Amino acid sequence: MGNSKILLVGATGAIGSFITKASARLGHPTFALVRPTTAGPHSSKKELIDSFKASGITILEGDINDHESLVAALKQVDVVISTLGTAQLPDQLNLITAIKEVGHITRFLPSEFGDDPERTVQMKATDVLFVDKIKARNAIRAAGIPYTFVNSNSFASIFLGSWIFRFESLFSGSWAFSFSRFPEQQELKLPRDKVTILGDGNAKGVYNCEEDIGTFTIKAVDDPRTLNKQLLIRPEPNIKSMNEVVQLWEKKIGHSLDKTYIPESEVLKQIEDFHCGVCVTTEMPFPNKLFLALSYSLLVKGDQYFEPGPDDVDASKLYPDVKYTTVDEFFNRYV
Repeated sequence: MGNSKILLVGATGAIGSFITKASARLGHPTFALVRPTTAGPHSSKKELIDSFKASGITILEGDINDHESLVAALKQVDVVISTLGTAQLPDQLNLITAIKEVGHITRFLPSEFGDDPERTVQMKATDVLFVDKIKARNAIRAAGIPYTFVNSNSFASIFLGSWIFRFESLFSGSWAFSFSRFPEQQELKLPRDKVTILGDGNAKGVYNCEEDIGTFTIKAVDDPRTLNKQLLIRPEPNIKSMNEVVQLWEKKIGHSLDKTYIPESEVLKQIEDFHCGVCVTTEMPFPNKLFLALSYSLLVKGDQYFEPGPDDVDASKLYPDVKYTTVDEFFNRYV
């Protein structure tokens, strides 16, 4: 039996493009469902679409809200991976309905690719991210669809390359985060003088490069050990507290940074009171209030670092052959 045929829904998005490329690179017949406007000759995604085609990826025109096009695409594949963005998370229920209808899909990986929504501190400011992911999980289980949930934790290029070093600018209103623009595109530089740290800086987070998330994800799609499990992408060298991250960066640049610590009570007050600054992606507004609430979950509560349960499997232990980028190696890009 050959490698499964994989359909990507959300293939041109921030993490979707990495997973799509990994699927083709690892030898899977790969299909990308894209909207007609995205597949068109004047699309802003034309260069990416052309690179997909050059890699042997089949482009299928369709839409998450067009049931007929969904069913037609699903009939051509075995595995479905959704990497839909936040604004489209409610539409995953359409995809689940279509998967149940065709009846032959061997694995569905819904759009998670971040924190475990069922283990993350629930705040009103983060509902836009986690509530619809939990709804999708419940619908998948109720429908009896074979699944793998991917707990990829933080994207290194976003979190380490930009996010967690910019709280001072965030509080002053001089900076706004955009999920749709990676640090490389913004030519950002990491701090050389001072840094603001939320809480006591000891909560553990997990930071993975997007290319590695793509590789681990595709490795799991045909693996019986990941069936109806959550895949934890958390290599030991990439589990770091904010204090450890800062210390590692200081070692790279050869001197210490001035550090300001913001107590947990003040972080919560800032989340409650925050109104200034909105970062806009191609899909939806991304309020800085949400950005700060996610940072609280990651950097103060340590929601990414939990004791694995019976339904969790560790990607780095399942696939020891994968050469992933460590946090230490990642920082070499910015020295």
